[in-house]
Amino acid sequence: MTSGGRLAQRVALVTGGGGEIGGAICRRFAAEGAEVAVADLDPAKSEAVARAIAGGGGALALEVDVADEAS
Repeated sequence: MTSGGRLAQRVALVTGGGGEIGGAICRRFAAEGAEVAVADLDPAKSEAVARAIAGGGGALALEVDVADEAS
């Protein structure tokens, strides 16, 4: 993550963030300066993406099922 960037001081919540497309979106948002919440059904996948981002920026892995309101 850069110290500035178009998305500095913003937070991005990406559902499906553990997948290939979602992970790429998460990495791009982080590269643009956003803090990223990586939400996915599979916690191992969201953790992997968050770890990759955390090396250069802020990321949080979340286990989320968007079809379940309680989640």
